[in-house]
Amino acid sequence: MTADEWNALYPVGTPVMAYPGVRPEHPLALDVQQRRDANNFVDPRDADLCRALKTTTRSRAWNLGHGAPVVAVEGYAGGICLTHVDPMPTVPRCPVCRGTFEDCTCGGTR
Repeated sequence: MTADEWNALYPVGTPVMAYPGVRPEHPLALDVQQRRDANNFVDPRDADLCRALKTTTRSRAWNLGHGAPVVAVEGYAGGICLTHVDPMPTVPRCPVCRGTFEDCTCGGTR
């Protein structure tokens, strides 16, 4: 996905799951998870490469000098490649009180 395509679909503040190092399907991430599940030692450097951030975008996407599209997210300095950012589904909210429709007591309409 290009930066322009991303920006057309996802405004700043979009909830995302971001993977600054490697995605969860990467062999290193799979190995780290297997070691954790077996209560074996996990090198902290490997664990840091495999972390996931449940966060929101804090910028529009842009292209780096070599062309890779990236976006900035809360809790991480710099941009993360769009191939490592997954938008998360959002819960519909009442336009009046901004509560979920299940919790809305103001009488707002969808």
